[in-house]
Amino acid sequence: MRIGVPRETKTLEGRVALVPAAAGDLVKHGHELWLEKDAGVKSGFGDDDYVAVGVNIAPDAAALYEKGELIVKVKEPIAGDLPHLRKDHLLFCYLHLAAEPTLTKQLLGIGLTGIAFETVELPNGDLPLLAPMSVIAGKIGVQVGIHLLHQPMGGKGKLLGGLPSTERGKVVVFGAGRAGGTAAGLAAAAGANVTVFEMRQDRMDEMMRLGNNVTALYPYHDVVAREVASADLVLGAVLVTGARAPHVLTREMLQGMEDGSAVVDIAIDQGGCFETSRPTTWKEPTYVEEGVTHFCVTNMPGAVPQTSSQAICAAILPWVSKLASGGDWRDSQALARGINVEGGKLVHPALKGMAL
Repeated sequence: MRIGVPRETKTLEGRVALVPAAAGDLVKHGHELWLEKDAGVKSGFGDDDYVAVGVNIAPDAAALYEKGELIVKVKEPIAGDLPHLRKDHLLFCYLHLAAEPTLTKQLLGIGLTGIAFETVELPNGDLPLLAPMSVIAGKIGVQVGIHLLHQPMGGKGKLLGGLPSTERGKVVVFGAGRAGGTAAGLAAAAGANVTVFEMRQDRMDEMMRLGNNVTALYPYHDVVAREVASADLVLGAVLVTGARAPHVLTREMLQGMEDGSAVVDIAIDQGGCFETSRPTTWKEPTYVEEGVTHFCVTNMPGAVPQTSSQAICAAILPWVSKLASGGDWRDSQALARGINVEGGKLVHPALKGMAL
């Protein structure tokens, strides 16, 4: 099969879907690989690295999409990508359509088959292609949050971990999955007092094992409001597979926080789990609501493209191989669950009721 890897066009997005080593493996299995010129440069991989393993270089996006049958990219297609997509394309990337009705309508109009990384689901409910980026986003969320608390950034001037003679900072995390659990672990390791809200008992148990400075609680409304009011940093990582994220932090709760506090919405790709969240970019990553700095960048892992590209490629390569092998990929229950749109119709159950 002819596999096309375009250059990512989202603002300050540096990832590439397939690193040279993975592309070389696919070539060895008889597939024809095409890469858009300079698609891997921001991740540390030049065109020569790809040519050395048998990859063809397309001079521009138009040529890349013309050659490709299976289009493998990282982020959802945007304005520069959409004119090149065709009905016969098989598109494999992050889509996050629940938060993108306009894009959904455009993909339906094209009529292609779109499989979203974030909805490829194993029988046990695990999301193997979302997991690596969730871990990276969880780490970045805490790193960014620590920085936003610095006074020159408009923060309250608090060192999150504290030190002898000072109080520790307080972090509240919503969700204890891959992103939230990673964020909680890093915040705890930094010395903060951490409260994690989670509904699953097994995950609460896991959070409690992170250390004596971590508390896991069920998200009762009044308890959430109390804990948020005393937090320096709040991170949201609540996920409903394929669906828009629920709001777990209201404006009223936000109003109870001290000025100079910060919130990071890791769920912003799925619409955000804070009432006051709106998508931002790495070019203009923050804004202030109710005296609290909001960080809601929709491609957080794109800030570390070398690490992110290596991680996502290792996760998706077996599935790319399956898709490229022929029509039998539909026998894979996980890939079948990942289909979001096909032939002008919404396929994923979480999307079927969305207003377009």
